[in-house]
Amino acid sequence: MSSSSTAPGSGPVTDAGPLSLCAREPHVPADRLVAEMVPPPRFDSVRFATYIPDPNQPSQTEAVRVLEGFAAGLGAAPAPSGGGLRGFLGFGRAKAPKTPAGPRGVYLDGGYGVGKTHLLASLWHAAPAEPARKAFGTFVELTNLVGALGFQQTVRTLSGHSLLCIDEFELDDPGDTVLVSTLLGKLVEAGVALAATSNTLPGKLGEGRFAAADFLREIQGLSAHFRALRIDGEDYRHRGLPEAPAPFSDEEVRTTAFATEGASLDDFPGLLEHLAKVHPSRYGALTDGVRAVCLTGVRPVPDQSTALRLVVLADRLYDREVPVLASGLPFDRLFSEEMLNGGYRKKYFRAISRLTALARDAKGLVAP
Repeated sequence: MSSSSTAPGSGPVTDAGPLSLCAREPHVPADRLVAEMVPPPRFDSVRFATYIPDPNQPSQTEAVRVLEGFAAGLGAAPAPSGGGLRGFLGFGRAKAPKTPAGPRGVYLDGGYGVGKTHLLASLWHAAPAEPARKAFGTFVELTNLVGALGFQQTVRTLSGHSLLCIDEFELDDPGDTVLVSTLLGKLVEAGVALAATSNTLPGKLGEGRFAAADFLREIQGLSAHFRALRIDGEDYRHRGLPEAPAPFSDEEVRTTAFATEGASLDDFPGLLEHLAKVHPSRYGALTDGVRAVCLTGVRPVPDQSTALRLVVLADRLYDREVPVLASGLPFDRLFSEEMLNGGYRKKYFRAISRLTALARDAKGLVAP
């Protein structure tokens, strides 16, 4: 397509043409990993007041009430440094009227799409500390930080924080679970308050969630530091919304990519192959400056390793509110029945939910 072509109703085609994610091999320095431990753009402006509880799910309203109190309590004086783990829990601490009783850690327990990340980010925003003394990141981002800085330096870096929020705490890798549990133990001793959501364990089917008991058991000695908040409800991204839009044609996707400033254009199978060459910690950087992702030839992912990489990319695109326009199969056919019935089913359903939301966002890019 020449630079002088136009897409009906879409404005002039960009001279340079669309970007390509497959042409990018980002390198992310360790200091950027630390600086970016804040709520992602999608959750930059969320607050407790902007969370809309489902009136049919009283646990959602209760979670907001408890978390608001928890955030206010973070302004209380910390436990004496000599108190160790017992001090963190309030045992042996000098009495102070403003210090809340019980653990200074919360775990948000609920299925996908009930607003756990919204609430976790709202807690981060509400905590009475400077942004530089609060950290927010996914479990994967935290393990990547340890890999970049080393364990001891990560402990020193995060020990000066008042709050660490961990979204999507992953329990499907025992080695990583032990690593992060050990790290959190060190941070607890330093007086850092904790908050977390998590993903399912392999083999945990049920409701697309797992009980708080599983999380508390897996983090072993840290369980006493967490108060579990059960948040019931259906996926808000589907609440009262239409079904996922049908895929577009290859030509519509290509035309829109050329007509949309900052859009990327890639063949879906080629992108899946490229993701295998980029560490998941860099998937956020992979999408830097991308305003829309256009994909042709969407088809089922071939294996579980590829599927899990796609889940991470879907999370980063959703966090950054990047619309996704695609041809081929609809996103609810990305994963096989075996995958959707397996141990990682919660991740796959979350990816389908988020990609579907981004596909809705992309409809407005296409010319009538």
